[in-house]
Amino acid sequence: MFCKESSSGLQTLSIAKSLSSPFHKPSPLINPIWTGRRDKLCRPRNLGGRCKVTASQSNSEPKGNIVKEKVKKIKVKGYIQAEEGTVLEGLRWSRGLDDIADIAGRSLLVELIAAENDTRTLMEKDPVEDYAQRVWFDGESADEKYECVFDMPEDFGTVGAIRIQNQHHRDIFIKEMELELPSGSVTFSCHSWVAPKSVDPAKRIFFSSKSYIPSATPEPLKKLRKEELETLQGKNRKKVGEFAKHERVYDYDVYNDVGDPDKDDELARPVIGGLSHPYPRRCKTGRKRSDKDPSTEKREGDFYVPRDEEFSTTKGTAFTGKAILAALPSVFTQVESILLDPKSPFPHFKSIEDLFDVGINLPKDAGLLPMLPKLIKVISEAQDDLLQFDPPILLNKDRFSWIRDDEFARQTLAGLNPYCIQLVTEWPLQSKLDPAVYGDPNSLITWEIVEKEIRGVMSVDEALKNKRLFMLDYHDLLLPYVNKVRELDDTMLYASRTLFFLSDDSTLRPVAIELTRPPDVNRPQWKQVFTPGYDATSCWLWKLAKTHVVAHDAGYHQLISHWLRTHCCMEPYIIAANRQLSAMHPIFRLLHPHFRYTMEINARARQSLVNAGGIIETCFWPGKYSLELSSDVYGKLWRFDKEGLPADLINRGLAVEDEKAEHGVRLTIPDYPFANDGLMLWDALKEWITDYVNHYYPDAGLITSDEELQAWWSEVKNIGHGDKKDEPWWPELKTQDDLIGVATTIAWVASGHHAAVNFGQYGYGGYFPNRPTTTRRRMPVEEPTEEELKEFYEEPEKVLLKTFPSQKQATQVMVTLDLLSTHSPDEEYLGEEPEASWVDEPVIFAAYERFKGRLQYLEGVIDERNVNVSLKNRAGAGVVKYELLKPISEPGVTGMGVPYSVSI
Repeated sequence: MFCKESSSGLQTLSIAKSLSSPFHKPSPLINPIWTGRRDKLCRPRNLGGRCKVTASQSNSEPKGNIVKEKVKKIKVKGYIQAEEGTVLEGLRWSRGLDDIADIAGRSLLVELIAAENDTRTLMEKDPVEDYAQRVWFDGESADEKYECVFDMPEDFGTVGAIRIQNQHHRDIFIKEMELELPSGSVTFSCHSWVAPKSVDPAKRIFFSSKSYIPSATPEPLKKLRKEELETLQGKNRKKVGEFAKHERVYDYDVYNDVGDPDKDDELARPVIGGLSHPYPRRCKTGRKRSDKDPSTEKREGDFYVPRDEEFSTTKGTAFTGKAILAALPSVFTQVESILLDPKSPFPHFKSIEDLFDVGINLPKDAGLLPMLPKLIKVISEAQDDLLQFDPPILLNKDRFSWIRDDEFARQTLAGLNPYCIQLVTEWPLQSKLDPAVYGDPNSLITWEIVEKEIRGVMSVDEALKNKRLFMLDYHDLLLPYVNKVRELDDTMLYASRTLFFLSDDSTLRPVAIELTRPPDVNRPQWKQVFTPGYDATSCWLWKLAKTHVVAHDAGYHQLISHWLRTHCCMEPYIIAANRQLSAMHPIFRLLHPHFRYTMEINARARQSLVNAGGIIETCFWPGKYSLELSSDVYGKLWRFDKEGLPADLINRGLAVEDEKAEHGVRLTIPDYPFANDGLMLWDALKEWITDYVNHYYPDAGLITSDEELQAWWSEVKNIGHGDKKDEPWWPELKTQDDLIGVATTIAWVASGHHAAVNFGQYGYGGYFPNRPTTTRRRMPVEEPTEEELKEFYEEPEKVLLKTFPSQKQATQVMVTLDLLSTHSPDEEYLGEEPEASWVDEPVIFAAYERFKGRLQYLEGVIDERNVNVSLKNRAGAGVVKYELLKPISEPGVTGMGVPYSVSI
């Protein structure tokens, strides 16, 4: 593979060196490496400039025989920054062997792979390799440094990939590799775990930051591209059974690991996913089956996700993520031990406020509680520590706002769940369920009731025509669950409809709530309409009815708007992308930031949040039917083509298409903070993705002929969301617009949608009377006993407190919402840091900079809107500003910040 250097080749190299000498430039030989692992890229600044080096030419005999002569080589030093695994890994028996390997200079085997074939032989160039030796270790941290020296031919050309083999007996996290060349240093970002050779002898592949669609892949990289995908698909797996983390296998399974029948028959749950209970697929673990139920997986040990999908383990990072979620069950046991009666209600509202003002005494051995974010305030002079919650922003702004009807209505547009308010298009209201099973389908909300509340300002026809009637409709969805949820311990449920009237100032006014109980074998259907009222009894009944409605909304928000539509539905996109799109594929690199940590947080949710007997089941009204309800909504209502923001707004009647409007749609409610800010964010995402897609796919034929892209989308539809594979609404990938629409929708769901429904959870739900997660008492007018009526008339506040969640439920939810609302210190926000592959492509980097500029402009617009008192749904006396879609945030519970991905 060596050839005689021509004088012209040497002259070119000499000129290039002389021109580059005054400047500190990266090597002309190497592109920065982008990891084959799918995680954070810490791109160093100013790695852009390159000087061109012409490969040396060969002398040939007349008959074509190549004269092979050695080419000149240069010494290139490489430094690798790495990190140990956990503290326990650093203390393993094998550490001594690893130290010996370090002393011997055989810690890591590193190979550099050329991106082009040899121009004379048309064969792959030999890789350049060396062993890296550990030269530095900081005992105070997990950081390590390794050094290697490469003998690199001057005509080696661009490095398209590197391969690393770990000679240690423990996993090692490769952060980055820096090469020192005469023209300057170049840093390669890896940020990936590499298993030891004894566990996985295969060399890990990392590709350069140059993106290629399959047809444009350099010949020497095609084989590596295929090999890496086969590894991630599990085709190279040599064993069966449970996956080990180092295997990095991405595969699909149903939700058959949320129940635990081996532990208790009461914890048995149906399999979610399949014809009976359609659902997106989750990451396969390969665990053994339950002894009692072969369709269920055992819940022993950790829940597998590929190692590089796990949360960051950087030493010193706040105690968040995986560790807290795993610790929550023991934390709740500690909370429960504080309470005399876990089922008891709060005795008065002062006792609720004391959670923020006074706190609860904890024993000194409070375990993990003091490590939870923003919860524990340690009083040094006190004998005990205190469980004292930080007041949520709603309480700080106006501690009485939750009682008022205007705030109840405002939060449907600017609160935690802005995804459920919908336009009323038909009158009278009527159920679509079978009346033989569920009773009279006709609503008791008549126009006479509505007209009385709106004081006859218009007729029903005018209200419908002018789009003045809106509704939270949890009637048909919840009615089939009412009787069986009522059989659960300490839980009450109705089906509900809540009607709102749109005022001229763009605010909503609640006018009526209808609560319904379906018939059963012993009782007929019961339903009643409640209105704001003008006497004490009517006002208290209205408060109680609102409590039931808000609980319905809280459960729907957590299980549907949040868990299903973001967490669950994202996972198939991620699995399919890792299986079918190479790490060097431009669409993988476009979407990769939107995938960070989602599989890990979903696995922890199955472990502690949505599992049988977990936080959701014990604290939210659906109880053990939580995932069944989520499955029902997925089967009946979820559509990919309605997940983008404009399509969602149009589907709910909150917008209409209008080419003359700023965002292509005109809002039905002009002051709709979530939609106002969200459409600007949607447009910014779409413009960025449009520029990106059109750069790599200037012709539609490149999309249809891209086998990796087509395989990815086919797998998403037919396997990841396979229970809906036959739906006619799935978009095809035939044109640039098709791909732009799909990618923008996925990016929006992971970023804007999730941020809007997640990071305000503590702000709005931390004071639980504002958003109770369950109700425990019937309405006082539903077939009451004499004692119940007497209690209601004499102590209505006590009835309300008994309707709220118990002390145990409330404190558990507050702890959980505080965690879920917290931004970690290593959060990655939209527009904050570009990926390495974006920086190295000038057209893409310019598009990214425009995207970043639009996000900065959005922040300014949001700030301006939040001080405009004419926008009453986001500004005014004691009104919580709408900041959930402001792109950047500080760590902690801030009520703002839009991360790229569903990472908590």
